[in-house]
Amino acid sequence: MRWLQPSRVGYEVRRQLGDMGYAARLLLRLLSLVGPTFRRGRLLSDQIHFLGNHSLAIIVVSGLFVGFVLGLQSYYVLQDFGSSEAVGLMVALSLVRELGPVVAALLFAGRAGTSLTAGIGLMKAGEQLAAMEMMAVDPIRRVLAPRFWGGVIAMPMLAAVFSAVGIVGGWLVAVKLIGVDEGAFWSQMQNGVDVWDDVGNGMIKSVVFGITVTFVALLQGYECQPTPEGVSRATTRTVVMASLAVLGLDFVMTAMMFSI
Repeated sequence: MRWLQPSRVGYEVRRQLGDMGYAARLLLRLLSLVGPTFRRGRLLSDQIHFLGNHSLAIIVVSGLFVGFVLGLQSYYVLQDFGSSEAVGLMVALSLVRELGPVVAALLFAGRAGTSLTAGIGLMKAGEQLAAMEMMAVDPIRRVLAPRFWGGVIAMPMLAAVFSAVGIVGGWLVAVKLIGVDEGAFWSQMQNGVDVWDDVGNGMIKSVVFGITVTFVALLQGYECQPTPEGVSRATTRTVVMASLAVLGLDFVMTAMMFSI
């Protein structure tokens, strides 16, 4: 029971507080580099392409099947209450409020987050980051900041694509397969979905998730052990920590947004 000794507990608490302080300073540094990063448009656009376009296939396929399931389940639930025409509204609200930002962020963490961690970790293992420091090149400004802001920009766009494709999937199942009236499907959706309260809150969530997932991925890669085992462990931690952070933040933001 050595880990219960007061000295051991105190050491772990100090270490965790130190890690949290370092992470907070790194996040503030990345946020402060928004101006220099956007002035280097080529680096930023390359990262948006790498993180966004390369994640687009899994986002589109997943969004389509989530829309299929939502359309089917919503119809069976609403049919019992004689409200099957509201399938479009239920599908749209489920996607733009919750499933679009959350599922897209989880997929983004699994696809782009692991790629970021592995890339930074391999640069550290190959001493490329140390070589930049020796040449008076700041690796945070040159390597981390473009990737960070590329992920922040790409994540809301991927969430919007996920929600749009999911709505199309729900329309295919509800209207084309089951036979719900098409006019009622779209009119209920248009009347019930508010641009600011529903779509706007979903976009705010996706921006926060983009910051969270990208920062966790970069932090794990930048601080990993410069060995193959260290890079693999950091990649695993990225998926676990980013996924838990997304789910926890989703609950907090949902409680704040819809209780005001």
